[in-house]
Amino acid sequence: MSVLRDDWRAGNTASMRLGFGRGLVHVAMNNLQIVALSADLADSVGFGEFAKRIGAPRFIEVGVAEQNLVTVASGLAAMGNIPFAASYAAFSPGRNWEQIRTTICLNDQPVKLVGSHAGLNVGADGATHQMLEDIALMRSLSNMVVLAPGDAYEAEIMAAVMAADPRPNYVRLPRADMPLFLDGAVAIGQASVLRQGTDVALLGTGTMTYQLLMAAEQLAYAGVQAEVVHCNTIKPLDEAAVVAAAQKCGRVVTAEEGQIAGGFGGAVAEVLSEKLPVKIKRIGVRNQFGESGTVAELWQKHGLDVETIVRHVKDNLSPI
Repeated sequence: MSVLRDDWRAGNTASMRLGFGRGLVHVAMNNLQIVALSADLADSVGFGEFAKRIGAPRFIEVGVAEQNLVTVASGLAAMGNIPFAASYAAFSPGRNWEQIRTTICLNDQPVKLVGSHAGLNVGADGATHQMLEDIALMRSLSNMVVLAPGDAYEAEIMAAVMAADPRPNYVRLPRADMPLFLDGAVAIGQASVLRQGTDVALLGTGTMTYQLLMAAEQLAYAGVQAEVVHCNTIKPLDEAAVVAAAQKCGRVVTAEEGQIAGGFGGAVAEVLSEKLPVKIKRIGVRNQFGESGTVAELWQKHGLDVETIVRHVKDNLSPI
């Protein structure tokens, strides 16, 4: 289970892409079954170190051909390898979802898909490269595990965790450097309570968990004790942790850097609607594409900045 670093408030940042890449190299040195595939973006997605230190034949460059990327990966998995196939999330799963569905998930092959540059944090590249729909796309697939680490530390460890998992996996990683705040163990399907509270439960995934922690700090000054739960696994969701947080606090707010339609907040709402209906607010992008801008500008526009999160939480605390 993850815990907070002692210096989590320091604001030190690091790249999740590079962290994941380092972790992949480390685990590949001890497991000859691991291979890596890129669609002409090895350095951009964090696979550059693997290409240099491990290299051919265990590193395969398929070129700008994302459908080919995942079908080759599926074939390699069928022959006993553990393939990690990476591209921008806008292209994988954005461009090759049918191949993922048919060649990987239907055959239950242990392919590990890495969707880099996920979310609004892609910044100046704009709407075409800001993948906001990947959570909805991937969590709807049978057999698929969907992951979103909170920082570079967790991303680095997650490479080994994914390699050991026998199922198809998808991990979404941001482009921008993000604050370092996590420590401890990493496990699939296990949420982590990072801050105790009783007034409202703040459930985050990926880049938004740190935002919720900062929001909880501000809320404390207003006398609101918010519990913060980090969900690094969107599917299978830690339903017991979700229900426990809702039962303890009575109100829930979720946050994700993507479309809320079919997203992480939707997954939480599905669980609570069946097991423990409570007042819930989902924070995320609402029926819009992204656009060019800085991370701060885009997060503020779409309500993912700390100040707007605090306001939503306070609104959620109003009488039902």
